Amino acid sequence: MAEESWRLKGEYFENCNCEILCPCIVLGGPAVPTEGHCDVGFAFHITEGEFSGVSLNGLNFVVAAYTPGIMGEGNWTTAAYIDERANPEQREALARILSGEVGGPAERWMRLTSDFKGTAYCPITYESNGRTKRVVIPEVMDFAVEGISAGRNREVMRLENTGHPVNSSLALARGTASTYTDHGMTWDNTGKNGHYSQFNWSWP
Repeated sequence: MAEESWRLKGEYFENCNCEILCPCIVLGGPAVPTEGHCDVGFAFHITEGEFSGVSLNGLNFVVAAYTPGIMGEGNWTTAAYIDERANPEQREALARILSGEVGGPAERWMRLTSDFKGTAYCPITYESNGRTKRVVIPEVMDFAVEGISAGRNREVMRLENTGHPVNSSLALARGTASTYTDHGMTWDNTGKNGHYSQFNWSWP
């Protein structure tokens, strides 16, 4: 039997409740979030992807997580959301990737999760326009960020050589209107830390 393999390529953004800059990324190691805990949403748009021959092109997914303290110490509460446009084979493929059972970055964060709220299949709108990004899940999430620019050329500032699981290079951003309500959690990350980048994952 052939070994399962998958790849995902596209773009993502995130917004957490830390002040800019997030100490988890800048300081690394056992850094405490600026609010003592972390409320974070990660939104992904797949431009090219497949799981053992099943195309995943054009689909979106979101991961929301709460961590009660230092992220690396675990005890996360995590929920996953997958584009309802996915057919049954695509839903199974993305659910397995996000479960971490077939390797990749999700395996790292699911290892830290003690309370997994499950996977929901729902409408997900992902918008990307230059340095502004937005994701909407009706009645659950409306997250938007804008890249932070400075200096003479007004280009968006970036962090390089990070240990981030999505990409080692991240644009700096700020939440512009970022609310989430689900699984007994209610967040408002407006004005707080954000990042965005391309991502290119594969396994094995």
